[in-house]
Amino acid sequence: MTNYIDQALVFFGSSMIMVPIFQKLGFGTVLGYLIAGILVGPSGFKLIDNPESILHFAELGVVILLFIIGLEIQPRRLWTMKEKLFGLGGLQVLLSTVIFYVIGISLGLDSVTSGILSFGLSLSSTAFALQTLMERNQLNTVFGQGSFSILLMQDLVAIPALIIIPILIQKNSESVDLMRLGIFIPSFILAAIFINKYIMRPIFLMIASVKAREIFTAATFFIILGVAAIMVKFGLSAALGAFIAGVLLADSEYRHELEANIDPFKSLLMGLFFIAVGMGVNLRLIIEHPILIFTAAIVYLTIKFFVIYGVGRLFKQSHENSKLTALNVAQGGEFAFVIFGIVLAAEGAHGPLIERLTMVITLSMAINPILLSLDTKLTKRFTKVSEPQYDVINNETPEIIIAGFGRFGQIFGRMLRAQKIPFVAVDHDADQIQLLTRFGHKVYYGDASRMDILESAGAKNAKFVILAIDDPEQSLLTVRNIREKFPHIKIFARARNRGHAFDLMDEGVTHIKRETFDSSLNFAGDLLRAMGYEAERADTLVNKFRQHDELMLKEQYKVRKDDKMFISVAHQAQEQLNAVLSDESNQSFVEFNK
Repeated sequence: MTNYIDQALVFFGSSMIMVPIFQKLGFGTVLGYLIAGILVGPSGFKLIDNPESILHFAELGVVILLFIIGLEIQPRRLWTMKEKLFGLGGLQVLLSTVIFYVIGISLGLDSVTSGILSFGLSLSSTAFALQTLMERNQLNTVFGQGSFSILLMQDLVAIPALIIIPILIQKNSESVDLMRLGIFIPSFILAAIFINKYIMRPIFLMIASVKAREIFTAATFFIILGVAAIMVKFGLSAALGAFIAGVLLADSEYRHELEANIDPFKSLLMGLFFIAVGMGVNLRLIIEHPILIFTAAIVYLTIKFFVIYGVGRLFKQSHENSKLTALNVAQGGEFAFVIFGIVLAAEGAHGPLIERLTMVITLSMAINPILLSLDTKLTKRFTKVSEPQYDVINNETPEIIIAGFGRFGQIFGRMLRAQKIPFVAVDHDADQIQLLTRFGHKVYYGDASRMDILESAGAKNAKFVILAIDDPEQSLLTVRNIREKFPHIKIFARARNRGHAFDLMDEGVTHIKRETFDSSLNFAGDLLRAMGYEAERADTLVNKFRQHDELMLKEQYKVRKDDKMFISVAHQAQEQLNAVLSDESNQSFVEFNK
């Protein structure tokens, strides 16, 4: 027991120290885990001396990761991204495998071993790449979706590969292996579909009704480990079982709950997995052959980078998106360790070769975040930030200027145009302007917070400015400039929320409308009428609420800088509101019940 506690302290302590450091330096968390593993492992301070056993346990993180990937895969989603998935992802795996296969043959490997090792080298780390993209909030970008498509396709092809590879490297392939591949998998899937529909869903419904979250989590792990154990019993991949279980539950109403419950365990186990990978780094091998190992790692990353970049360009991604996609998924993957282990166990390749390839994959994981960080810094340094070319606004003498022509400003524009009241609309979103132009709207491209733009838009002669800018900081800057240069203008300002309204009031703006206040309140009135309230009563309640809230807005503004007083006023306001609406509400229900 003491030994387990000591090991846990080493893992948690090294993670607490190294991961924040490398995160702070901009290299991401994975490199921190890898370095922590190197430091505590046999090549470092020797605090842990059995990395193999730790790695086997930590591979549970990869199994859970595959389960979560399965949860994310739904037929409709796959169909919408089929071009990137099968084109971008499939072509990358094929080209990378072919290039590494040719290199393997030239080094004297037999065709089967070379093909298997080359396939392993073509794969990338799903855990590393997705974690990096999520840390940088880039998963929904063009290159983030491209990276995800490649990673997802790699996972899809890796699953059957883990079944086929043991059969390929056996010297005498037995018929039972082919039977396992051809009969067991379809039978297992059909049985899993039946169990999921008629057994697991009722069980989940029962557990959900008990509202014991820990039991729900236990049931989730029971499913993952159960199907993994069944697959292992038949000599197949535990990851395959978890993946199938995830796919079958992808349309379940409990999918999000399942993912939320096991995600913390996945993240922790993946961290342990990367620590175990770091522990497996043989510094002696690097010291003995530093040029060979580092050169091989750089060549490996370079080959994968240009393959992925070329495929991205082939599928009409921009240079920048193709480059970032390649940088994110150029590193080797955790599946390579599994494939190398299968080959080594079957004596399909010599131990020293597998050891060096494992080192190359590990180094690629360590080098990749450094390359990403360097690319970010170099891009910021050498990219010239050009001044946007705003439209030239000539000879405009409007009575009204609309600053910001999004969903809020357009309502004013439509109303004024219907009344044939001239106005000038300015917006800084070029894509929005292009869209509006297609519908016949005349909107100038410009930054309304700038003095020159305001002057050219006719602010000297304008009487009103409709401030409909979405960004609160830009909105306040625009107000300050108008107040300084054009104090005669009356400002009708849109506020994002109560805090933004207070800031606008600080600047002397008196005509303020919170963007969702009226719409929400009017919709609440519709709800009351649908519940059976008389229309007159519902309108009265809505109007009383509006008057009370606007009054409280002014009262809270007076004490906004005193937190204690602000909270006290808020509580008093709620009590007053309850009292104001209570009589009206009770009377409405009495009449409704009659």
